[in-house]
Amino acid sequence: MPTSLALDPRYVLWSATEPQRADHPLIVLMHGWSYDERHLFAFADLFPAEMVVASVRAPYAEAGGYAWFPSRGNPIGNPQPRVANDAAEAVLDWLDTLPPAPSTGLLGFSQGGAMVLQLMRRAPGRFQYGVQLAGFAVDDRQPGDEVLARQRPPVFWGRGERDTVIPRQAIARTRSWMAAHTSPESVVYRSQGHDVAGREVTDFTAFLARQAGSGRHPGQQRQALLRGMKASVPLIGRRTRVLRRSLTQWSRPVRRTSRPAGSGMAP
Repeated sequence: MPTSLALDPRYVLWSATEPQRADHPLIVLMHGWSYDERHLFAFADLFPAEMVVASVRAPYAEAGGYAWFPSRGNPIGNPQPRVANDAAEAVLDWLDTLPPAPSTGLLGFSQGGAMVLQLMRRAPGRFQYGVQLAGFAVDDRQPGDEVLARQRPPVFWGRGERDTVIPRQAIARTRSWMAAHTSPESVVYRSQGHDVAGREVTDFTAFLARQAGSGRHPGQQRQALLRGMKASVPLIGRRTRVLRRSLTQWSRPVRRTSRPAGSGMAP
């Protein structure tokens, strides 16, 4: 395992060219295990028009994609704090190379959702809000926790009622930590597994619009949402079916007995 990590800027997907990014709020997207920077970028058209979207690639190559926490030595929902901190510092180092943005938000799925919270803990005050989808809080203590407990930044937490990937202990830990350190907007979706789909997409894009003050006209927002629901959600569903067997096999070394049901496991 490398002693230091770095994000490769060649694999950052941007929604705007460099000259167009100036003076616009930034949102950073972080994918789940075995995915890449294209995973969540499929939803970029749903975001408020004034936001610049940057979707980054995790540093560890794994299972045909990439991971924020390598599977070996990092049980699902409970990665080593050192590993999570290294990954967060890699993102912060990359952000330091960019021109300042008026505001910066974070959005992640599964492992990427854990990264959202870890980044907020490592750099409290740097991020105005977070969206963590089917993620979790890393089991450690950060100096920034005390700052967040005072600031209480808004964080949207969406997860599926049928998510069998993230352990109950990790969910309980996340619920407790978010209640004490954020202004949480938590929603559990019936009949949804470890995925990003359906009503959840509507809810987190509405959350983003509130954070941005929603410069997009409501009619445009609805049209973009309909386009995204038709194009993006089936894409994730197909990827889920392709990965189902490999995810089940991967889960065995960490002694999980339930069959994963969803896209992008979160070690």
